[in-house]
Order: sequence, then C-alpha cells, then structure tokens
Amino acid sequence: MDQDWEDVGLDEVTDVAMPDPVVEPAETTPTGDTGFIEPTPMEADPTELFAGDTGTLDPAARVVLVDLLRRPFLAISNRERWNALLAHQSVIESRLHDLFVTLVVDRERGIAYKRQVRTGEIEIPILLRDQPFNRIETVLLVHLRTLHQREQGAGEVAARVDAEELAGQALSYLSPDETNVAARQREIWAAVSRLVKEGFLDEEAQGRYRITPLVEVVLSVDRLTELADWLRNPNANTNHAILHEAAESRDEGATLGPATPLRSAQDDVDSEVSS
Repeated sequence: MDQDWEDVGLDEVTDVAMPDPVVEPAETTPTGDTGFIEPTPMEADPTELFAGDTGTLDPAARVVLVDLLRRPFLAISNRERWNALLAHQSVIESRLHDLFVTLVVDRERGIAYKRQVRTGEIEIPILLRDQPFNRIETVLLVHLRTLHQREQGAGEVAARVDAEELAGQALSYLSPDETNVAARQREIWAAVSRLVKEGFLDEEAQGRYRITPLVEVVLSVDRLTELADWLRNPNANTNHAILHEAAESRDEGATLGPATPLRSAQDDVDSEVSS
C-alpha cells in the first residue's frame, strides 16, 4: 500500500490483458430466417406479357391452349405448335381439366383435339356442344371417309378431292323430283365451307382440298358402313341402336339418325349452350 504510483511504468499498465468484446447473436425467426427476403434474380421472374398479367404458362403453351379451344384440332403439320403442345402437354391438360374438358393427343394420326367431359356422377356445366350435320354434310363426310380409307389402303399419305367431285356426290343423293337445284347447290357449297371450318378439309388451292385425319376419328369403318347403308335407303329398318347412339366423345363416333344423321365431332366453344 505504501508503493508510490510513480513506480509503476506505463508499459506495465498497457500490458494488462482486456477481455474480448461480447457479440450478441442476431435474433432469428422461428424458421431460422434472418427476417430479410432474399432477392429474386431478374432472370427467374415470370414473363409478364401484358399489364397485370398473372398467368403462369409459358407464352408458347398459352398460344396452343387458345388454339385448342378455338379450333377443331391441332395437326402435326404445324410443327411449331405441335412441338409446343408436346412440351407443355401436362400443364395444358390441367388447364383444360379445370374447364371439364379433356385433351386427346393422337400421335399416330398426328392430331390433337378436345372433348367435353360428361359423367353421371356429378353435375358438370357443359362448355362444348356437338352440332348436328344436315343430310348434305353427312353425305359429304361419308364420301370423304371413303376416299380417305381407299387412299390409305393404296399407301398414300393423304387423300385429295376437288370441289366439283363433292358437288356431284351430294347431287347424286337428291330426290329425282327435286326441282330447285340452284338452292341445293348453295347448300352444298355451304356444307363444304363448314367441313373446311371444322377441319375435315384443308384447302390447298382454289377448289382443291386435302382430307384430314379428323374424318377417320369421327367415322370408324363400322360406322361408315352403317351410315352409308342408311344414306342409300334412309327409310330402311336400320339398326336403331346405332342410329340413335349418343356421340358424347370424339373417339366414340357420331350420332346417326334420320333427323340428325351425324353429329359434329367439333365442340363449339363460341356457341350458346343450353343447360
């Protein structure tokens, strides 16, 4: 105690070891996060195609989805769309299922088309509906299917037909007592236009058409035979179980009967649907 402070050197004071500073750990959330959101790389942001776009589909998939809803079918001849369909098939199917619509991809024929879901288990709102063909349209469809089958048997890739041949085929089914031929011809050209619109015919040049594989989907060989027999003799006692069978899907064929000989395989989204 009697030691003079002046006897303690400066070095002795500064050499006193000091404890390391205590660093408090950062508070964490229950999930272990630091409370900050990691920034998302710009390249990982979804592409916004228009203002307020919340869609999650790839742009190519969106185009294919719209095509399938608007058109009768998608063909492999459109390679860009076909490849996009195959690349995004699962998610496109999911979107269609949300609307109670299924997707059929026929890789062998190179076509894809939609089909309305119908079931007795639950009440389903009908988005798509079958449109009946009239007699002239039915005559032309039978002729197209016959040509398609014949050319396939001959090893041809596709069958083709001229407008004049279609008109002659339809006129051959008119009653001998028919006098208003001009009106019937207008009906024939309207029928041809509808078959083009619905995808059974692809106009390659003016008055020259390629028959698409869709006609094979709508009319199986058995149904073709039955319908051809009915057209030759519509008053005959034909198999009514076949003539009145409901066509509820493309792969199940078409409805046949004297009033509505054939129902369209194309489901019309734009038409009003009666519940």
